[in-house]
Amino acid sequence: MENTETSTAENINNEFQPRLEMKELQQNMEAVKAEIGKVIIGQESMVEHLLAALLSHGHVLIEGVPGVAKTLTAKLLARTVDVDFSRIQFTPDLMPSDILGTSIFNVKNAEFEFKKGPVFSSFILIDEINRSPAKTQAALFEVMEERQITMDGIQYDMQEPFLVVATQNPVEHEGTYRLPEAQLDRFLFKINVGYPDLKQETEIIKKQHENRLDDKSDAVQKIITAQQLRAYQAIVRNILVEPQLLEYIAKITVSTRENQFLYLGASPRASLALLAASKSFAALRARDFVTPEDIKEASFAVLRHRIMVSPEREMEGLTADEIIRQILETIEIPR
Repeated sequence: MENTETSTAENINNEFQPRLEMKELQQNMEAVKAEIGKVIIGQESMVEHLLAALLSHGHVLIEGVPGVAKTLTAKLLARTVDVDFSRIQFTPDLMPSDILGTSIFNVKNAEFEFKKGPVFSSFILIDEINRSPAKTQAALFEVMEERQITMDGIQYDMQEPFLVVATQNPVEHEGTYRLPEAQLDRFLFKINVGYPDLKQETEIIKKQHENRLDDKSDAVQKIITAQQLRAYQAIVRNILVEPQLLEYIAKITVSTRENQFLYLGASPRASLALLAASKSFAALRARDFVTPEDIKEASFAVLRHRIMVSPEREMEGLTADEIIRQILETIEIPR
């Protein structure tokens, strides 16, 4: 009788054992949050989405007014991962060769040699991406989508992991160049960053007053290696998604194409991005399966830059986020 009870208990325990080892992943992601939190007050949503993008193998566009720690947060995240880091300041006179690299004639061997540009790093921070003209922005198309660069007929593959984080200011339009839809679609997330509240603002001032470090990033330590990150990304890819949730993702995306308030709906790439992002949010919560809440949480950052509100509705003040919220409310959540 005791053996039967023991066997039954073991079967129950085995039944609820996670398919994937999520503990180390979650612990290290929480450690990364803690390191960034040494410097950044608030902005938990931005940090959470950056980590999700890191696990999803996707790029991020951060939009917010100057002074809300967009660039600093991205730099601190790069500091917690033991990989190569490059920061590129986009300016109106920046050329594609300043990003990708250029071929230089070597007098010694009478041959052209390719000198790699700053994009040849694992973590790329592009500050004020909309400050450079279209030809410079277009230089990122191939490397962001295919993680490779073709120069003089030779293909150069990026080292993994490879992540592009770009920032832009939504208020100032003079001297800026709007990102084309094809460029926006290559970003997994568009994160909107707002102002801190009174309590957070007070804490920011207090911490700045008490902090004597010249470089705030000196307080942040490396937490994970490139090898660990690649392993975590492999785990995230294998997270379970039930068939009804795959249909739920498809319904959300298709609904954007049928919405009367939208001039442009989301493409199938948005569905794939939503799938990848929802897996990452599940992993951040130490789950090896996706829930509808993970999908809903990822929907705003995945879709807001992939849809266009019709001009009439935009003049009325309707935003992409409000339409996404309406779509999520109208679609039945799978059980």
